[in-house]
Amino acid sequence: MKHEKHEGAGIERKLHNAIEDKLIPLEPLDLGKIRSIDGLVRAMSKTAFTGRQLGEAADVLEAMARDQDCFVVMTLAGAMTVAKQGLIISELIDRGIVNAIVSTGALMAHGLVEATGRSHFRYNPDVPDTELYEQGYNRVYDTLEPEQNLDDVQEVMAHILEGWDHNEIMCSYKLNHAIGAHLAKRDKDQRGILRSAYEKGVPVFVPAFTDSELGLDVALSNRLRESTGRHRLRFDPFEDLEHFAATLLRQKRLGIFTIGGGVPRNWSQQFGPFIELRHRRMGENVPLKRYHYGLRICPEPVYWGGLSGSPYSEAISWGKFVPPAEGGMFGEVFVDATVGLPLIVAAVLERLGPNKSSNGNASKVKKSAKK
Repeated sequence: MKHEKHEGAGIERKLHNAIEDKLIPLEPLDLGKIRSIDGLVRAMSKTAFTGRQLGEAADVLEAMARDQDCFVVMTLAGAMTVAKQGLIISELIDRGIVNAIVSTGALMAHGLVEATGRSHFRYNPDVPDTELYEQGYNRVYDTLEPEQNLDDVQEVMAHILEGWDHNEIMCSYKLNHAIGAHLAKRDKDQRGILRSAYEKGVPVFVPAFTDSELGLDVALSNRLRESTGRHRLRFDPFEDLEHFAATLLRQKRLGIFTIGGGVPRNWSQQFGPFIELRHRRMGENVPLKRYHYGLRICPEPVYWGGLSGSPYSEAISWGKFVPPAEGGMFGEVFVDATVGLPLIVAAVLERLGPNKSSNGNASKVKKSAKK
C-alpha cells in the first residue's frame, strides 16, 4: 500500500492495489483471436464505453432467453422495418425469445410492405424532397418508401377489414392477429413480424394505433362504410390494455427488450403502476409485478428529459422495475439500433445454438395465446 501526501491539504491518502481490491481488469480487443460474432461481442464487454455496454447487453438478453420463467416483451419504435431489421425481430419471435410485441403503427405498416414482397430503396441525396413528393417517394432519412407500396398495403387491409364482423370490437392485437393470419395463408414464402407473431401466438400491440398508415386505412374503411350505409367498425384501445395486463399477470417473471423508446416503451412499462393502482385505489387482489430484466438500445441522452432516454434507475422510482439489489438485471446501450441490434442478437443466437428455441418460452407463448 503506497502512501502519498497532498501538498497544502495536509491529507495523506492510501493508494489501493487494484488486484487486492478485486477490480475487474479490462482486456485489449485482439481481433486475431476472434472467430465469431459472439467472440467479438464477448471481447467488447471487456473493453470500455459503448463497446462494453453492447457486450453486457448481450448477457442480459441471454439471461432473459434462458430464464424458463421469463416472459419477454419487445417494444419497437423508430423506422426499424424501413431500415431492414424486421427479420431479426421475426427470428426472435420464431426462436421463442420474444413473447409479446408492443410497437408503433408505422413500424408494423412498413413491415407489412416488406412481408408482402415489396421493397424499400436507397435515397439519392441529389434529388430534392419536393421532387420526391411529385414522384411518389416518401423519405425516411436515407431510405425511400414508394407511395405505391402503401397503396398496396391498403388493398391488403381492405380485404381484411371487409371480412370483419362489425359486432366485434376491434383493437390492435386482434387486427394484427388477423393480418398475420392473412399473410400466413397468402404469402407462404415471405417472412415478416406479423406472420411470425401469428404462427407463434405472440400478441402484437400498437398503443397509438391511429398514428399510422394502418390506422388511416381503418379510418378510410369506416368512411366508406358510412357512405354505403353500413355499420362502422368500433375500435377500443382499452381492449389492448386489458389483454396486455392480463397476459403479464399470468407470468412468473417479466423482461422487456426496448428498441428506441416513445409510446411503445412507456405503454409497456406502465403495466406495473397500472396493477399497483388497481390494488391500492380499487382494492383488487392482484399481485404487484414489475419487470425483472430490462434491455434497451437507444442513443437518446437522459438530459433531454424524454422517456426514450430515461434510464431504468429512474423507472424504478415509478414501480416499473425490480431494483438490482432485489435481483433486477439491466442493460442499456447508447447506440443506433441498426448497429446494436444485429450484433447483440447474433451473439445471443450463437450462444443458444443453431435452430434451438430458448428453454421454456415456446410453451409460455402457447399458454398466453389461449386466454
